[in-house]
Amino acid sequence: MASSLFSAHHFNIEYGSFVTAQNYFRSTSSADPSPLRELQSRIAVGAMHDSAERCDAPKCHPETRIAVQDELYGWILEGDLDAKPKKMKWVTGPAGTGKTAIMGTLTDTCCKEGHLGASFFFSSSSASAGCRTKVCFVPTLAYQLARTHDGLKEAILDAVEHNPEVFEKNLHVQMETLVLNPLRQVGTQGQDPAIQPQAVIVDGLDECGASESFRWEGRSWESTIPSQERSKEDDQLEILQVLQHATMDPAFPFRVIIASRPERVFRLFFNTTGSDVQIASILTLDERYHPDADITLYLEATFSEIRRRWKLSPAWPAPNVVATLVKKASGQFIYAATIIRFLTQARTGNPHALLDIVLNIKPKNADINPFAHLHALYFHVLNSSPDPTLSVGWLWIINGLIPFRHSTVGRALRNIYLDGVRPPAYFVNAWLQTFEGEGERLLGDLHSLVKIRASRNPSLLIMIRRACSDIIYKSWFRRRCQQTFLRSSILPLHPLSNGLLIFSVVGGDPANQAAKCGDG
Repeated sequence: MASSLFSAHHFNIEYGSFVTAQNYFRSTSSADPSPLRELQSRIAVGAMHDSAERCDAPKCHPETRIAVQDELYGWILEGDLDAKPKKMKWVTGPAGTGKTAIMGTLTDTCCKEGHLGASFFFSSSSASAGCRTKVCFVPTLAYQLARTHDGLKEAILDAVEHNPEVFEKNLHVQMETLVLNPLRQVGTQGQDPAIQPQAVIVDGLDECGASESFRWEGRSWESTIPSQERSKEDDQLEILQVLQHATMDPAFPFRVIIASRPERVFRLFFNTTGSDVQIASILTLDERYHPDADITLYLEATFSEIRRRWKLSPAWPAPNVVATLVKKASGQFIYAATIIRFLTQARTGNPHALLDIVLNIKPKNADINPFAHLHALYFHVLNSSPDPTLSVGWLWIINGLIPFRHSTVGRALRNIYLDGVRPPAYFVNAWLQTFEGEGERLLGDLHSLVKIRASRNPSLLIMIRRACSDIIYKSWFRRRCQQTFLRSSILPLHPLSNGLLIFSVVGGDPANQAAKCGDG
């Protein structure tokens, strides 16, 4: 079976850092690496704000989200004005409210103005285990601090040299060894590692997954099957506790900003109602920051660009269209961004017709569910694929989601997704396709949901936009998985049903299998 990878030229479905097979394993060039080389080998470059992996990460549109950016930047410079200022701030809001765009723009501003200590952007869809788990979190922060402070660099590298086993320790030990002790050492020498206020910015902590499936084997993170896995919430809480411990240390001069969805582990950690001690200030992205006005500005600006590109009438769209779309968005920037991608990246149709499609999508429960219009738009785009269910199956596997982890199915997939790094593009494409070009056929119309970019590189892989992952992996299968298991057209022939993947009826009543899928 020939892979379309070697002849594909219409698009590149990109997945972070493994566009080529050479990135599949990490290695060092010396049997006895220097402390700097050893530290470099343990960091997640893709999690840094200016990494190549984040070259197309969302940023705030010019002149939008000004109020919230000003508040956060002012806090970095001035701190809280109360009697007991906090050195930690939690930025939270539902999916699609623009947290990552705000954090990305804020980090760029801090870097430009000399107020950035370190940053870490978690991404559940990253190709690297270091970007989607805790395994590289503290070393990556320490590396950035060493890079920006010469005095601190010497102390951190000295700690690496004298504590080579620190990377196998828990995060508290790593923070003490690689960050806090060097800061104390530099402080006792009369050097100030932070000449001006600086921030440590951590985005997407809710995307940090459990890391117990990997261990370091000298050159890469090897997969393991532990007897009792930690949950992702356990690892997220460990990171929160480590950052809290650091901010309480007098030697730690940085202010920490953490952005995440308001999931339970974060609400319990930051909710100090009834307590005399408030560990962090909280900024909730709600109507106080005027999202409707910013979404209006964004839509008007992008519609203007579309008019110029397509040479459309200045009267397009109709005067009430922007207001209608803003109302449908319910404060979610992701809805507006998805509409623009739908209008500009579809392979067929023109902006007039495509905008009419968006306006005519009328979900039944829109009055009680603020996400109804967004979900309905996602489902419409998915249904534009010639085989929507099979397309979702491709997305599931490409993004490394492993259902039934302890079953034969799950173990087979875990053996394929080794070292915490997903396989090379050509392998995944060749393994999934039943004919050359199937990937483009299935996924080519899903540009508004996945990152598919033209490229001369003949690799073929995809990165799903995280905002729609819940819809694809839960809502979609909740509606469709039963019929998927029963579809005889998929089960006999396709690799997705060869006994390895979710479309195979592993055993028992297919309806029960579908119920399990819906509960996922």
